[in-house]
Amino acid sequence: MDAVSTPNLESVARCLTRKAQNEWEWIVSAPKVPILPEPIERVRFLTGEEAGRLLAQLPEHIEAMAAFSLETGLRMPNVTGLQWHQVDLDRRMLWIPATAAKARKAIHVPLNDKAIAAIRRQLFQHQTHVFTYKGEPVKRPNQRAFRKAVKRAGIEDFHWHDLRHTWATWHVQNGTSLPVLQKLGGWASLDMVLRYAHFTDEHLAGYADNVSKVELKLEYSEATKQLRG
Repeated sequence: MDAVSTPNLESVARCLTRKAQNEWEWIVSAPKVPILPEPIERVRFLTGEEAGRLLAQLPEHIEAMAAFSLETGLRMPNVTGLQWHQVDLDRRMLWIPATAAKARKAIHVPLNDKAIAAIRRQLFQHQTHVFTYKGEPVKRPNQRAFRKAVKRAGIEDFHWHDLRHTWATWHVQNGTSLPVLQKLGGWASLDMVLRYAHFTDEHLAGYADNVSKVELKLEYSEATKQLRG
């Protein structure tokens, strides 16, 4: 059972037992439904060096989609289903319609230089779809090939959806604010962003000196000066 469905089922169970007691009078006393702690979502991301090793081991057509995912944070269905009419290379943007977005809201995705280059390499390969294999749209990247590449790269416990975790983490580590990241990734709430955006300890340590940049102006009273000699 996943982290989202567990609390929802608990709420439904409590509601039904209250109705069974108070409205339907099926039972004399409603049993207590324990509130279980929500499981912590697993978050896995790669360093830049690990990502480079992984991409080097992937088949060319899967490498293209994985690299594009690392630059845009798009979910797998939005990458495999990406069509040319959704892409505007002049404006350096692409859009995901609400019907294809997980939050059911259209997403406008800005494209950086690497994402633009990845798309340009796919030009003239297919009339409608951006990413293809042997002239046909890719419905789903070969997961067996992906797992083998992960193993050859010396990486453990990494799945395709972790490319999105990696993209979000890299953004936060390089200064992107969480509200901006929420818009870039098309998340419905800021709480959902917090589950993806994790700092490494080394990155947090870099902020420790920020407070020391504030210049302190100490003005002592005459009495204090006398006490301090």
